[in-house]
Amino acid sequence: MIGARYTGLTNEQGKWTGKVRLMWRDLEKPRHVKKPTVWAVWNDLFHENVPADFIIYVCEIMCACPQHTFLILTKRPERIEPVFYGEEGNWYLGGGDYMPNVWLGVTAETQQRANERIPVLLQIPAAVRFVSCEPLLSEINLEMALEDFQPLNPDFSKKPAPVQWIILGGESGPRARPIHADWARSVRDQCVEAGVPFFFKQWGEWNPEGQRNWMAVKGRKAGNNNLPGYRTSMYRVGQKAAGRLLDSREWSGFPG
Repeated sequence: MIGARYTGLTNEQGKWTGKVRLMWRDLEKPRHVKKPTVWAVWNDLFHENVPADFIIYVCEIMCACPQHTFLILTKRPERIEPVFYGEEGNWYLGGGDYMPNVWLGVTAETQQRANERIPVLLQIPAAVRFVSCEPLLSEINLEMALEDFQPLNPDFSKKPAPVQWIILGGESGPRARPIHADWARSVRDQCVEAGVPFFFKQWGEWNPEGQRNWMAVKGRKAGNNNLPGYRTSMYRVGQKAAGRLLDSREWSGFPG
């Protein structure tokens, strides 16, 4: 049954075909759960092929379930304001209003994507704003997200700034690319300095030399990293064996 939902959405290599399938019936599930629950919406709700009426119905469900917390992650933050506050969504939310149980986040795999998406996110009212650096594909400076921020739209000035949560992880899958440990350390250190919760989700398929469990499975070495003057050895050990230890400990920061 579950497999049937995804028929035609991926090709033989497991890559997404670009086709979107709307699961209207699934939207009612939060209504039937009374216990406060975190619902993570990792499929891109703001993809251009998702109609505004579907997104607004999702909003209605979230508003009807104040006991839950909904995490919405997107690569297309530029569409949030037109749907929530503009003509595309029939002005569903008034100027400056926001859903107190909805967290909005953007994916930032590289510095370029961070530069493109984070400023847009910072202009949108949200109970919590977060950034997911997964899969992390380059060194990233998140200064724009972690420093104090002055919104351009005065209607939004009552909302807290800046980003309040950072998630980071490596890539998984047969074609996964390794991340340099110093890229992860840099983001962690930026979060610690700014007092922003940091969640290190996983190394992915690759594990850096020096981690206590990298020898669990024999793997092949990755090439040199992109940091000038530095080399590191990465070993392909599989997602489970690679784990989520960064400098011998887990980082599981969470807002609140």
